[in-house]
Amino acid sequence: MKTYAVTKEAIAKLTPEQFRVTQENGTERPYTGEYYKNKEVGIYVDVVSGEPLFASSDKYDSFCGWPSFTKPIVKTNVAEYRDASLAMERVEVRSKHGDSHLGHVFTDGPEDTGGLRYCINSASLKFIAKEQMEAEGYGEYLDQVEDV
Repeated sequence: MKTYAVTKEAIAKLTPEQFRVTQENGTERPYTGEYYKNKEVGIYVDVVSGEPLFASSDKYDSFCGWPSFTKPIVKTNVAEYRDASLAMERVEVRSKHGDSHLGHVFTDGPEDTGGLRYCINSASLKFIAKEQMEAEGYGEYLDQVEDV
């Protein structure tokens, strides 16, 4: 079974934007992230630890400027924390093993899938295309990337 953790090497490979977002709780500018318009089939993993976070089949366009998902691919890989910064109440989401800042979860998502909108920074993610999932050790999630 694959294990996920933060390493000095992984941190050193981050771009300045990835470091700012994941390690300093930053937010990328809306509509600028690499994965905002991505429609490919696959999964999104933590750019630092590699832990699986979200599936393409749960991604939707919420028109908010960031990639949005209805749920995590593995619920236990996403930790939620109260965030009272910027003079508002929100719920921050972080990767469990990588402790990377991912974004926030809101309750204004599609009602037919539970009503949640995980609003995630592209800079905190790495996309693994369906064709590469087996080779990169994510084969057990192949059944979760198919459109139903």
